[in-house]
Amino acid sequence: MEKNFKQILREELDYQGLTVKELSAKSDVAKGAIDSYLGKQASMPPADTAARIANALGVTVEYLLKGQDSRHESNAPFFSSPGKRSLLRLFDELLLEDQKLILDFIKLLRKNRDKFKLEK
Repeated sequence: MEKNFKQILREELDYQGLTVKELSAKSDVAKGAIDSYLGKQASMPPADTAARIANALGVTVEYLLKGQDSRHESNAPFFSSPGKRSLLRLFDELLLEDQKLILDFIKLLRKNRDKFKLEK
């Protein structure tokens, strides 16, 4: 199911821990306008407004519209949700040796997925 602008904007605000008021201040877009993008009618912003919102959030307009950035097509599935970006951010904060351990664990888990499911 493809997400719409309203859903992606809401997820991004939640992920970044921002309120509509804070986004309004960062993007110089009226709070009422942002509320309308998130409301029941879920109107779409004009291109210049979408660009200001995207810039304030540190994402591309394309991401806000589609949930992915085609310039990074090979990475699109991984970066397609705030949760996955959060996981990557945590991973990047680890020491290199800990990153290697995590990667080894993931490979082991993937290789033995069915075995782990049976042991539950």
